Amino acid sequence: MNLNKDNKYPEIRFKGFTEDWEQREWKTVMKVNSGRDYKHLDQGEVPVYGTGGYMLSVNGALSNEDSIGIGRKGTIDKPQYLTAPFWTVDTLFYMTPLKNYNLQFLYFLSQKINWKKLDESTGVPSLSKINIEKITQYFPNTEEQLKIGEFFDQLENTIALHQCKLDKLKSLKKAYLQVLFPEKDQETPYMSFAKVKGTWEQRKLSEVADIIGGGTPSTINPDYWNGNIDWYSPVEIGDQIYLNDSIKKITELGLKKSSAKILPVGSILFTSRAGIGNTAILAKEAATNQGFQSIVPHKNKLNSYFIYSRTNELKRYGEITGAGSTFVEVSGKQMAKMLIRMPSIEEQCKIGNFFKQFDRIISFQQQKLNKFKELKKAYLNKMFV
Repeated sequence: MNLNKDNKYPEIRFKGFTEDWEQREWKTVMKVNSGRDYKHLDQGEVPVYGTGGYMLSVNGALSNEDSIGIGRKGTIDKPQYLTAPFWTVDTLFYMTPLKNYNLQFLYFLSQKINWKKLDESTGVPSLSKINIEKITQYFPNTEEQLKIGEFFDQLENTIALHQCKLDKLKSLKKAYLQVLFPEKDQETPYMSFAKVKGTWEQRKLSEVADIIGGGTPSTINPDYWNGNIDWYSPVEIGDQIYLNDSIKKITELGLKKSSAKILPVGSILFTSRAGIGNTAILAKEAATNQGFQSIVPHKNKLNSYFIYSRTNELKRYGEITGAGSTFVEVSGKQMAKMLIRMPSIEEQCKIGNFFKQFDRIISFQQQKLNKFKELKKAYLNKMFV
């Protein structure tokens, strides 16, 4: 909370507002309503929120006022803005503001509440109307509420626009992946960077790359750990494309006393166990634990970014081929047998560079989106008490 001991107001305010904020319970600010069962409804034009899609009703709306929705059971910590008219399922509460309270302000204020702290259940998380009504917050006058609500609404719209742009870029990349790589049983893709379109050769992965597993030094021997050799585990493989700094590091002795091996720059780390098919490219020499079957491209035979861009194919093959009673795992021998069509190394490089640039654009857009989300988070902390 950004509450001064002597002054009841937030850290950042709009010019002209100096009054203290007043403390009130939610029952004096919002009317908390319970959702209703929807299974009896007929088809119509009123959306039913909480169904995981749109069901429709001609039986009349449950509410004709815009409201804030919050889960009564299960997911109880994600407030939603509900646009009227609507119906809600019986596992949702919908809250409507009383006179002199601005819904936009209340909606963004609700995003600061730790809803899970209101859960008194021992099983499925749940909220009660009584506990919601007891929530105590600080509120400014109506005019300041309106200003704050409008500000966050504009910020939310900006975030939505950047999210939309990011989604479109990802969809466009997906479309390019479909036309620049052959589909199953095709010998050539729909599009080509080559001056003369030719048949892509089918090769075993082992013909153009080495498949190398990993290993873990004994964890009880301190001489094997905290060295200067990067050593990756599958949990570190996320959305990042290039890796150059692992969480844990091993020593030369640890490398020697385990089955871990040094992988060169450009190697594609491929997770081979539960969570098969997550990939990343090494930007710096490193080793891995046994949860990988890494692909080390042969020089002038396989382009790193070309094969990285085919992650979905690698993942699908690993999931289909992998076996195991405790958890699914694909072996190095199985990965080596994977058949994959590929063009000349020159065309591979062109395709790889194309997707490298495309991924940079996506990454830049993701960074912009993240900055706006962080900005919103910061303002939520500084513009509310």
